[in-house]
Amino acid sequence: MLRRAGPSLRHFLLERNSSAGHSSCSREAKMSRPVQARRLEGIDKNIWVDFVKLAATYSKVNLGQGFPDFPAPDFLTEALTRALSGGNHMLHQYTRAFGHPPLVEVLAQFFEKLLGRDLDPMTNVMVTVGAYQALFCCFQALVDEGDEVIIIEPFFDCYESMVKMAGGTPVFVPLRPNSPKDGKLMSSADWQMDPAELASKFSERTKAIVLNSPNNPLGKVFSRGELGLIAELCVKHDVLCISDEVYEWLVYDGKQHIRIASLQGMWDRTVTIGSAGKTFSVTGWKVGWVVGPNRLIQHIRTVHQNSVYHCATIAQEAVAQGFQRELMLYGKPESYFVQLPKELQQKRDWLVQSLDDVGMKPIIPEGTYFLVADISQFKSDVPDVPNSDEPYDYRFTKWMVKNKGLAAIPLSAFYSEAHKNNYTNFIRFCFAKEDATLKAANDILQKWKQEKISS
Repeated sequence: MLRRAGPSLRHFLLERNSSAGHSSCSREAKMSRPVQARRLEGIDKNIWVDFVKLAATYSKVNLGQGFPDFPAPDFLTEALTRALSGGNHMLHQYTRAFGHPPLVEVLAQFFEKLLGRDLDPMTNVMVTVGAYQALFCCFQALVDEGDEVIIIEPFFDCYESMVKMAGGTPVFVPLRPNSPKDGKLMSSADWQMDPAELASKFSERTKAIVLNSPNNPLGKVFSRGELGLIAELCVKHDVLCISDEVYEWLVYDGKQHIRIASLQGMWDRTVTIGSAGKTFSVTGWKVGWVVGPNRLIQHIRTVHQNSVYHCATIAQEAVAQGFQRELMLYGKPESYFVQLPKELQQKRDWLVQSLDDVGMKPIIPEGTYFLVADISQFKSDVPDVPNSDEPYDYRFTKWMVKNKGLAAIPLSAFYSEAHKNNYTNFIRFCFAKEDATLKAANDILQKWKQEKISS
C-alpha cells in the first residue's frame, strides 16, 4: 500500500488561509471596471418606484397607479377556480411556450372578427407576461442599433427606456392642446398632432412608430383621420407600427376604437399589443399578447423563447375561458366588454365633476382608466421654486399625498426630457376605482376647497 507523499490539499489550504491572518479578510477586492451594461445608462430611475412608495406611506386615497380596486368579474375568477381545483392536473405544468393553445385559438377567433382577416393562432398570436413584456420583446426583436423610433407624447414611460435598451434612438412628436372656444371643459380629443411636424420626424433612419390608442395618460382615442395619416406615413417610409391597444375596450361617449392594423397597407407592418389585465380588470395576472403577421411575430418569438419563455398556464386557461364567454356574447348587453366601459364612464363623470367643482380643470378622456387635470389654480398652495431641477407637478403631487392624503401622478413623467417642462401644470388621476374610493377622494378635495376659501 502506498503512503501519501505529503499533506492533503485540504490541509494545505487551511494552513495557507491561517498564515494569511486577518489582514486579507479585512480587505475587500473591488472590481475597477464598470459592472453596469451600457444599455442601462440613463434609464435607472422609474416614476412608479418612487410614487408607489409615497402612496403606500402617505395616501388615504390612491388615484395614482392604474389598477382597479373593484373585484374582477365573477365568471373569470370562477374560471380560475375551476382551473386550480379541476381534474386537469396538467394545468399546473408547462404549456406551449408561445401561448396556451385554448388562449391563442380564441384570441385568433376574436381578432379575426375585429380585423376582418383570417388568423393562424400558432403564427399570428403570441402570449406574453403582460403587455409590458410584449413591448419589451417588440423593441428587442425589431429595433437595431441606430434605428429611430417615433414616440407620440405624452407616452407610457417605458417606451423611451425600452427603445434605448434596444440600441434605438427615440424621436418625439407631441400632442398639443387646443382650448375649446365655447368655454366647455377640454377633451382629450382637443390634444392633436401637427401633421407637418409628424411627417418631418420620418426619415430613412426611422424603423418604427409607437402608437398608444386609447392613450395613457391622456385618454385620447385617435380618430380615423389621425390614424390614416400615421398609416400613410408608415407605408410611404416603409416603417413598422408597434400599436399598444391595452385599453381597446375602454372607450366612452359612443367613440369607436379603430385598430390601425385594419387600415389599408398596415397589417403587414403592425404588431398589436393587448392585455387581459385591462380587458378583464385583473392587472395582477400579467397575461398579455401580440397579434400580427408571422414575418414580425417570428422575431418576437425568438426574444420570448430566450428570455421569459413561458407564461403561467392556469392564468392563460382562465383568460381563455373569459374570451370564450365574450366571443359568444359579443356586442350583447350582457358582455363584460359592453358593461365595463359603461360603469367606468360613470366613474369618470363623477371624478370630472368632483375635480371641476374644486377648480382642478379636468380634461375629459375619451377612453382608458385615466384623466388629466390642470392644477394651475392650486399653485398658491404649493409655490414654485425658482431654478429647481424637479418639475413643478412632481413637487405638487408629492406635497398633495403627504399633506392631503391623495395620490396622483405628475403628467411630465410621460414626456421626454426636452418637453417635460412644458407640461408641469397637469397631473393624472385613475378613476377605475370603487365608488367609495372616489367618494373619499371627493371628500378630500371638498375639504381642501373649504380650507382655500377660509384662508
